[in-house]
Amino acid sequence: MLKIFSIAWKDTLNRFSDRTELLFFIILPIIFSFLLRGMGGGGGDSTALLLVVDEDRSTLSGELLTSLASEDTLKTELVTRPQAEEQFADKDAHAWLLIPSGFEQSLLAGESTALSLQKLPKNNEADGVERSVGAAVSAINRPLVAARASLAEAERVRPFDNPADQQAYFTASLDAARQKFDAAPERVTVTRPPETGSDYDPAAQASAGQLITWVFIPLLGTSGLFAYERNQKTLHRLLTTPTNKATFLLGAITGQLSAGLVQMVLLVGVGAWILGVNWGNSPSALAVVLVSFGLASVAMGVTLGTFIKTEKQASNLSIMLGMVMALLGGCWWPMELFPDAMRTAVKILPTTWGMNALTDLSMRGMGLADVLPAVGVLLGFAVVFFGVGVARFRYE
Repeated sequence: MLKIFSIAWKDTLNRFSDRTELLFFIILPIIFSFLLRGMGGGGGDSTALLLVVDEDRSTLSGELLTSLASEDTLKTELVTRPQAEEQFADKDAHAWLLIPSGFEQSLLAGESTALSLQKLPKNNEADGVERSVGAAVSAINRPLVAARASLAEAERVRPFDNPADQQAYFTASLDAARQKFDAAPERVTVTRPPETGSDYDPAAQASAGQLITWVFIPLLGTSGLFAYERNQKTLHRLLTTPTNKATFLLGAITGQLSAGLVQMVLLVGVGAWILGVNWGNSPSALAVVLVSFGLASVAMGVTLGTFIKTEKQASNLSIMLGMVMALLGGCWWPMELFPDAMRTAVKILPTTWGMNALTDLSMRGMGLADVLPAVGVLLGFAVVFFGVGVARFRYE
């Protein structure tokens, strides 16, 4: 047992003899966790802010404001023109709308009038504001168009005796048109599923994904340890002592796995205390998932070490395979975005099972019994890859 710990300690010292190892061990995972949490966007307020400057202060401009305020995805705020220009310049609002003086007069006279809308470029929320403004303008303009058409037809049948009668007819037609439009049945019915609440948490997705990624890559790098020992001939010399192959392998695996577990504990702590991730109500379930994922990862590193020849090969393959498997395993974006066929195909990867188990714990509140299938698959990976690695292990 002392030999196993001695080998593990030696390998740990060799690994961290280069200070840049800390970059992959803790610094990059934290940086990417923060970056991806900010890109997640889930759970935030998707309401767009529209600043409105009403220089007309008329009945129709008030109706336009009321129509805009009824939009669920839009928040309107009545401000002065200088305030609108200042807040928009600071990007505190997605857009601002100017209702010019004479807006109602022009509409009632059947003349065209121009609203001024300025919006943020290349912004989805601002594009949505533009569509909402167009729909609101159309809603108040339809009754006016109908009333003017009715007035024109009435004048064709029998001209009005005086302007007062003409205006009274137009007002009555406008009121009738508004009532008809208000009472018109909906031609399109929008149905929504029951509000169950989203279990997606961008912070949990980012924290779990970066934990899987940056723990998996160094554990795959166990292959480089074997290449170093072979090329330096230290492995051959070590095995000429009273140290058998099993002792060496257990020592090497123990050292790498211990470092990986320490790294996972640190990243779990960062997720909980800095990113606010809730890792679930079962610490035992979290521990079992982390240990099983660590075993599967280091086992793959052992198998990879029997195929590569040099440390450079091991480093390049570890990074390449680690990144690809992490990406396909849902570590950098939610698995729900994948096509169904791909979601089925990536079940051959340990990163997929590790990520699914962590998100089940952190986002869905599941317990040990719920993640046992994933744990079983991860341990199965460990058994298979350890078996292949031990069977192919060579001194030279």
